[in-house]
Amino acid sequence: MSSNQEFLFEEAEQNKSNSPFFSNVQRSTLSDDLLRKESPNLRLSSPLTSGGSDSRSTSFFMALNSTIENMEQRTQQLIDKINGNRKNDHEFMNTFRENLLMKVSSLAEKLEERVFYVYDHNSKLIQDKLQVFSEIMERIRQIETELRQVCNTVEILYKDLCGQAEL
Repeated sequence: MSSNQEFLFEEAEQNKSNSPFFSNVQRSTLSDDLLRKESPNLRLSSPLTSGGSDSRSTSFFMALNSTIENMEQRTQQLIDKINGNRKNDHEFMNTFRENLLMKVSSLAEKLEERVFYVYDHNSKLIQDKLQVFSEIMERIRQIETELRQVCNTVEILYKDLCGQAEL
């Protein structure tokens, strides 16, 4: 690997270490030790020791595959974590909804009791006023009856007086 490529790779690794996405991911580096651990029969060669580029490209692609596999594992872990969080959120919302429904039901019952109390109180007031109204109406009927009697008496007296005046 050229020194420019090594610098870019190291810079990418540093950026990964600062990224929350790669916080718990095992990083694979393109080092001789890692490649020998993964493939003990594979020998890394430098352009000075061997003329072939097949072993170098094979090493590079093996390391690349390892990095891709790690990224896929990390991506799957993140997806699993997101799904777990969504499940937790869903459970929280269901619990919240149930608690809210219980509180709303309780509040509605209290409101209903209060409304019935007000209805009962108002009904008593209305009943009392209707009783007073009925008494007043009965008194008006009595006075009306007395007034008719007075009118009839005045009419009879008037007729008697008119009848006597004609005589």
